[in-house]
Amino acid sequence: MNIDIKHIAKLARLRIEDEKLEKFEKDMQSIVAMVDRLPDIEEELTLDRENAMTLREDVAVPDKFTRDELMANAPQVQAGCLVVPKTVE
Repeated sequence: MNIDIKHIAKLARLRIEDEKLEKFEKDMQSIVAMVDRLPDIEEELTLDRENAMTLREDVAVPDKFTRDELMANAPQVQAGCLVVPKTVE
């Protein structure tokens, strides 16, 4: 497999010295070969096959708290809104 490191470097806007091109090409070829050897995974990913991890379904809970309950925890409120420090001059 021929990998054009100069072209990749140009696309990534990287400056690679000519004496290092061969090393980068060998490194890139070994990375591509390693990825090609990875097995295809067609089953559900789990950490432990005997205790498969199942994810809960996300369910939105509307109106769990009132606005006043939420604002009670804020350090400073003005006109029903949170007051935060100015970040842009």
